[in-house]
Amino acid sequence: MRLSHPAPVTGERRMSFDGKHVLITGGTRGIGKALAERLASEGASVSLNYLSRDEDAAATVQAIQDAGGKAAAVKGDNSLPESANAVAAAAREAFGPIDMLVCAAGISIPGPADEMTWERWKTTMNINLDGTFNMVYSVIEEMQQRQFGRIVTFSSIAGLRPRMNQIAYSASKAGVIAMTQCMAEAWAGDGVRVNCVCPGLTETEMAHTLSPEYHSMVVGATPLGRIGEPAELASVARFLLSEESSFMTGQTIVASGGRVMVP
Repeated sequence: MRLSHPAPVTGERRMSFDGKHVLITGGTRGIGKALAERLASEGASVSLNYLSRDEDAAATVQAIQDAGGKAAAVKGDNSLPESANAVAAAAREAFGPIDMLVCAAGISIPGPADEMTWERWKTTMNINLDGTFNMVYSVIEEMQQRQFGRIVTFSSIAGLRPRMNQIAYSASKAGVIAMTQCMAEAWAGDGVRVNCVCPGLTETEMAHTLSPEYHSMVVGATPLGRIGEPAELASVARFLLSEESSFMTGQTIVASGGRVMVP
């Protein structure tokens, strides 16, 4: 039997996100930045939340605007509900109701288990788990009212496999996966889809918090023989936000070059 294949896309990229407002935490660096650039090129208005690096935020917004896209930087800490609510409010002021949320902000403070402290644990949980929770709850009511919402969270394969030098990070990312699944079930009837991206080691600043020896070990243990690029992970998140994934919710999509298969 001869199989037919769709014709390749030619000309300008289809404006799949035209008219949509996407709020991205961690949106001015790494995977969040790559996703913001991708979505803006497809018509989305992107609000880019960041914590402290004003120059990086300004440069990202300028680059998107120079390319013909719509972007605004929204500074704020999401570790507390009131600050997350303020971030969402500032985003609405820039581009109106929030259609989609991506929680890409994260922190990793690796170290031996015997050196784990309460302060390190709480810092990691505040940003990775509490920050995700707070941002979702800052937008979910309007999504329910409008009967439309797309939420993508970011976990890690460290949330799926034991990592003895990343106790807090692994625990926080496992929590993100469980939270995503619970939220997806809770709000499926409200037209809100919630899915999770689970990257392996990716070429971001976080990757360089690891020792060179550990970095080399990960590359050697990855079947594809390299770490990921931000644009590759952004493509996965973009798929989950799009209507190409219209029958998916509560899913954790792993993109790790095969690393997750290796103990």
